[in-house]
Amino acid sequence: PIFLPLTVLSLICLCQSPEASVFQWPPPLPSTERLWNPVAPVILLGWLALHALLYLLPLGKVWYHVLCVLIVSFSGFHGLCVTSVLLMLSLVLGAPFGYLFELLLPLAVCATVLSFLLATYLYIRSFSAPPHALAPGGNTGNPLYDFYIGRELNPRIGNFDLKYFCELRPGLIGWVVINLGMLMKEVELRGSPSLAMILVNSFQLLYVTDALWNEEAVLTTMDIVHDGFGFMLAFGDLAWVPFTYSLQAIFLVMHPQHLSLLRAAAIITLNGIGYYIFRKSNSQKNQFRRDPTHPSVAKLETIATATGKRLLVSGWWGLVRHPNYLGDLAMAFAWSLPCGFSHLLPYFYVTYFTILLIHRESRDERQCRAKYGKAWESYCQRVPYRIFPYIY
Repeated sequence: PIFLPLTVLSLICLCQSPEASVFQWPPPLPSTERLWNPVAPVILLGWLALHALLYLLPLGKVWYHVLCVLIVSFSGFHGLCVTSVLLMLSLVLGAPFGYLFELLLPLAVCATVLSFLLATYLYIRSFSAPPHALAPGGNTGNPLYDFYIGRELNPRIGNFDLKYFCELRPGLIGWVVINLGMLMKEVELRGSPSLAMILVNSFQLLYVTDALWNEEAVLTTMDIVHDGFGFMLAFGDLAWVPFTYSLQAIFLVMHPQHLSLLRAAAIITLNGIGYYIFRKSNSQKNQFRRDPTHPSVAKLETIATATGKRLLVSGWWGLVRHPNYLGDLAMAFAWSLPCGFSHLLPYFYVTYFTILLIHRESRDERQCRAKYGKAWESYCQRVPYRIFPYIY
């Protein structure tokens, strides 16, 4: 709870500094004036209110997952579309989106404060939740750990699922908006956006659009099914995602890069390959879960488990155990490449994300081994590589 917010603020300061050196000591410390701006809380609260209102619009669809029914009134993809229209209107009217560059630190501070307040509320209310609503790993009796991990699995206010709302809506779409603000700041400084900035914006917009278009798939993820909703997810959704995933765009404002067409084509190809692996493998998995008899997956080889479910051992899931992670990492590397090789800072995301996915894979490995037993051992023998073929 202390180190992560400091990391976010430090990364923003480094990106905005002329040196942008991760080895600079002492690191650049912002003045108090840079950390606070009365406009920041207004923007943040207005942003959350907008997406909460869209979430509650009476255009209902009911989605199910293994633990509860989620009533989703307005999809995240439609929320992105509405946001895009509002952004275009604002740009036409002359809204100074480049000012987001100066507001990054105050916005990150406000998002951090909001995360602490939300996590405190979640921790207190969890003691009135019924036992079946608690997360298995968030009730150790250690107050700090339980505050961080989260005691309650899917806290709600009426039909408003707090974790599900925060998981995709304000942070992911906010990431896209921050990227746009950095592009507009570059236009202010240099007259037009650079090819590097356009690639970063385009790649990450595609990623966010895909996540929101396939929003239902998040219902089977570890965050929703296993993890409680505490500071870790609250801060991750509201602060970490929008302010660290946009580091490449923030970096390019102060450190412009020239890209040749050949290099740009190579980066686009890498991102395209990563996206293809990511989308195809996830679609295959989700289709198999929804309907194992569907023609696209019916002929794939499977292993029966004691739970009655079957494990895919061919197709994408016969290549490595987590082909979606492989595609994810290829895309993450492609997002950093437009920033060149003169600084390590733009590669923070792909470094952090590699560690995150390897750690997540190990958690998934333990859970699957406990759940499927000998069937999982047979799967591991058939598919020995976890993420990277012939490497790991």
